[in-house]
Amino acid sequence: MSTPQPVYLDFNATAPVRPAAMAAMAEALSAPGNASSVHAFGRTARRRLEAARRTVADAVGAFPDEVVFTSGGTEANNLALGAIDGGTVVSAIEHPSVLEAAPGAWRIPAGRDGRIDLAALASRLQQGAPRLVSVMLANNETGVIQPVSEAAAIAHRHGAILHVDAAQGLGRIAVERDVLGADLLTLSAHKLGGPPGAGALIVRRGVELRPQLRGGGQELRRRAGTEPLPAILGFAAAVAAIGADEPAQQARLREMLEDNVGTVCEKAFIVGSSAPRLPNTSCIVLPEVDASLQLMRLDLAGVAVSSGAACSSGKVAPSHVLLAMTLDEASARCAIRVSLGWSSAETDVWRFLEAWGELLRDLGSRQGPCAGAAKADIHGQRAGGVARWAGN
Repeated sequence: MSTPQPVYLDFNATAPVRPAAMAAMAEALSAPGNASSVHAFGRTARRRLEAARRTVADAVGAFPDEVVFTSGGTEANNLALGAIDGGTVVSAIEHPSVLEAAPGAWRIPAGRDGRIDLAALASRLQQGAPRLVSVMLANNETGVIQPVSEAAAIAHRHGAILHVDAAQGLGRIAVERDVLGADLLTLSAHKLGGPPGAGALIVRRGVELRPQLRGGGQELRRRAGTEPLPAILGFAAAVAAIGADEPAQQARLREMLEDNVGTVCEKAFIVGSSAPRLPNTSCIVLPEVDASLQLMRLDLAGVAVSSGAACSSGKVAPSHVLLAMTLDEASARCAIRVSLGWSSAETDVWRFLEAWGELLRDLGSRQGPCAGAAKADIHGQRAGGVARWAGN
């Protein structure tokens, strides 16, 4: 019997590179040229760099000169958090690259649904001092979309600027800088099918940055160092390749997944299901079954999902995001994340459900409220489900 192909359902950690991005990088690697050089090779590199800058800017409704290319989302977040002097406010559910870049910042609490408390933010800003507020567009662990435009209005009313980590948003939901009201906006190539090692910070005109990397005039002196042209061109090609139907396709697959989670275990639940979420993300809590056991068994079955943020892998503590949402620690330790993407298919979802059901069946009466879940049930659902979903 042939071994089934592995199933990758961890797009929020990193997405497979799109063919268009691979082609753009291969072409760039075949041609020498530093975009800061004045000879013909350098001028060609500069034209390509600026074309990529326009592509990224257009994708979020910004001006090209507002795009600062970085090595990824983490660098962009650190650059943003060091932008200005003065107090900083961040949400309690931010990515570690924000939380650890501002260790003394006051944290905006989140509700049970995963959305930040806007009243708490307004109250804190009324007390004065903070000049920068950082609120992510959508959470990497739960997919919950934050009320960013409302947070922007509150921040601006109190004289603060707003940074938005939108690394998980582009390609999944609309990311319009002016609609969001963001003064600083983080993007990451590898979350949307570009290469690791490329990202951008969109800096609204009039906002001054404090460079972290010095020693060159690149990026209008906002980020020194020779631009990694192949990675940047791959980033831009991935942005240009985003299909208009991708969000709807991901939403359809996520609905298919979540509709069938209860078939495997009626006591399993979806974190943040009452709030607006990314169309590709499901954070599933399987009571009494530790996430590490679930991940191990799914991995052995050839199905890749995750628990928490990939940048925090190896940690023993439960997710800070889920605890901030007032989930109890026992439930937080039993949460896994399934994240879909541009190349996901129905068969991937069914493979996950079958492997997950097999895990529960093998646990038998030894563990958990879902003991005895039968893999046959999922096979039956799959037989009917494929026909059902193909007709939608």
